[in-house]
Amino acid sequence: MTNQDRRSALVSLAGVALAGSALALGGCKDRDEDKEQGGEVTCNEDLMREHGVLRRVLIVYREVAPKLAANPAAIDAAALANAAKLFQAFGEHYHEQLLEEAHIFPIVRNAGGEAARLVDTLLAQHARGREITAYIIDRTKAGRVATADAAPMAKVLTAFSRMYEPHTAREDTIIFPAFKKAVGPKGYDELGDQFEDIERKEFGGDGFDMAVAKVADIERTLGMADLAAFTAPPPPVGRAGK
Repeated sequence: MTNQDRRSALVSLAGVALAGSALALGGCKDRDEDKEQGGEVTCNEDLMREHGVLRRVLIVYREVAPKLAANPAAIDAAALANAAKLFQAFGEHYHEQLLEEAHIFPIVRNAGGEAARLVDTLLAQHARGREITAYIIDRTKAGRVATADAAPMAKVLTAFSRMYEPHTAREDTIIFPAFKKAVGPKGYDELGDQFEDIERKEFGGDGFDMAVAKVADIERTLGMADLAAFTAPPPPVGRAGK
């Protein structure tokens, strides 16, 4: 290899290294631990991780509902209240009001298309969810669920879970991609920085990690921490129609 060839090879390698560094530093939002590991958390990934926390609350609601209807005294009402308060603070106030309603939905609505047509329904569901959360907190404030409230609350918990599962699924697969496309790479990064500032202002640190810790504690209190307990049974054995 000639000296010129060696110089060309070194320049090429340097270019690859710089490109790799740019990719590692790029993206909408890096949490401290992700920076240490050289990873990247983008805006939409962060929003969907927040949905993951809220889905874990929905699982609590869904699992509690039949037990509540059968024997309200057997349910830890304080843990159920804590689940609703977590959903209220992390889901409704922070995720819905400060991020989606203040920033994401207006951008998506202005962009038009399929995603824009969903915004009114999503907003109506946010409003209904807040009514339900307030109801749960009110009915558990005495540290127990009254027998007269047990069956109605069980229905409310089930209905809320049924509403919010497709709600978050549409946001993850339609709204958030439309938002990213509408703002472009530069706007996506800038809004990600704003979202991080909002999160740290609201929670005094990493709100996601705090919310994960809280929902895990609620799951342990209610006996729902073992993931294996949710494994489906095997399907029936034998030929069809037998």
